[in-house]
Amino acid sequence: MSDPQGAASDTTAPELLPKPSDVRGAAERLAGHAVETPLLRADALDELIGGRLLLKAEPLQRTGSFKFRGACNRLLQLDRATRQSGVVTYSSGNHAQAVAAAAKLVGVPAVIVMPRDAPEVKIAGTRRHGAEVVLYDRASEAREALGKRIADERGATLVKPYDDFNVIAGQGTVGHEIVSQCEAFGCRPDAVVVPAGGGGLMAGTSLAIADAWPETRLHTAEPQGYDDHAMSFEQGRRVGVSGAQGQSFCDALLAPKPGALTFPINVERVQSGVAVSDAEVGAAMRAAFLHLKLVVEPGGAVALAAVLAGKIATAGRTVVAVLSGGNVDPATFRVVLNQGDDPAAS
Repeated sequence: MSDPQGAASDTTAPELLPKPSDVRGAAERLAGHAVETPLLRADALDELIGGRLLLKAEPLQRTGSFKFRGACNRLLQLDRATRQSGVVTYSSGNHAQAVAAAAKLVGVPAVIVMPRDAPEVKIAGTRRHGAEVVLYDRASEAREALGKRIADERGATLVKPYDDFNVIAGQGTVGHEIVSQCEAFGCRPDAVVVPAGGGGLMAGTSLAIADAWPETRLHTAEPQGYDDHAMSFEQGRRVGVSGAQGQSFCDALLAPKPGALTFPINVERVQSGVAVSDAEVGAAMRAAFLHLKLVVEPGGAVALAAVLAGKIATAGRTVVAVLSGGNVDPATFRVVLNQGDDPAAS
């Protein structure tokens, strides 16, 4: 398997991008390391949308998000010499914890560059896995440059959060499991909705879903003001946002532009992108807690929010939404739970 790490454009050569076979290889590699998370459903949510809603519960994954899949797939393929030099990454939290946990599993030193204002639960979780955490100021420092400098100084391997061949393939095991689990249920979804920041989860998932079910419609979900995937799909090219269009508490999904490797995969397979408000995300977090007994972080709830807010057609259809993570600060979660009613009770 190739492992290109260089720069890419909107027209990245197909041979430089992962394929469905790479996702299947990642699934074999991750067996015994990553959790096969369940597909969950609740009668109240089915009744609310007038269809069948299946939810992929990645808060139950190791480190509390899908990110462990990609990080572990990447680090398991490092050779002995590279492992000794360690790895470096940058992340607001979920990829940070994933790389730290995978590095501990593989026996690799890890340095994680994180923003000072990242949720404390994510910073603490990263340190708990034994990684060295370097904090930076989002307003005055560029995490990519800082991460590259540390990697160059230490001779370490830089593990990007989403624009990485093997990270994308690892994230695709979410889609690989959705396919096998739906087949076990005897159903084939009409649509699959996936949260998008840099697009790595959707890129990997779309490889598995489109390969198995070409007719299934794929949709990204993003916070309002950071709907760069939706805009990019409409224009057929990577379009960035300034961040000045609005703030969101979906801290895991604030990438300003689709990834250079992820977008060429997604633009060929994803039908559309939708955006949701923080209020809609909060309602989805409450619904997941009340009906599934799951703690879901804001960024992890955007796909469910899109479905419950009626932004994806659901009447008489089967829809899968990925709950991508559950690493939310307790104080934030308490506020969300107290903000409003259960959307399924109205």
